[in-house]
Amino acid sequence: MAAAPHPSRPAPTGPEAEAAGRDRYFSRLARERPDIALCRATSLVGRALDEELAGRPLTTAQHLVLKMLSEVGPCSQQELSEQLRIDRSVMVGCIDALEGSGLVRRERHPRDRRAYAVTLTPEAGPALEEAERGVPRLLDRAFGALTAAERRTLTRLMGKILDVD
Repeated sequence: MAAAPHPSRPAPTGPEAEAAGRDRYFSRLARERPDIALCRATSLVGRALDEELAGRPLTTAQHLVLKMLSEVGPCSQQELSEQLRIDRSVMVGCIDALEGSGLVRRERHPRDRRAYAVTLTPEAGPALEEAERGVPRLLDRAFGALTAAERRTLTRLMGKILDVD
């Protein structure tokens, strides 16, 4: 004998129905428009990063600057801004804060006497090591909805969009 069908729930009305309609609209839009989905994902990842870094001594930009200087050596603020894709005005504040914390110093650029090179101080090493230890937790928070394989695929696809190897 077949079971009786479950009575269907009444359709939501009022603000509840409007909210459900908006949620469905965005879900459809994100499936149809990768640009919209990427912008929303960027906002969600940014929020996760901000929450994870709250109360920490370094911002994401400061961490990236220290990491680049550690790996490639002294750079001008312009080089850092261009390579890290951080707006020049934001970079000035970033370097000012790092210099104020004693993690970097500005010195005359060895190849361009008109420019300054940003150089790590000995105190930067421990600060960078501490920031690097937090990266796995930060990535888990930002990309927790993805499996390890999906994260690798996302990284590969983002690299392809950005034209980086």
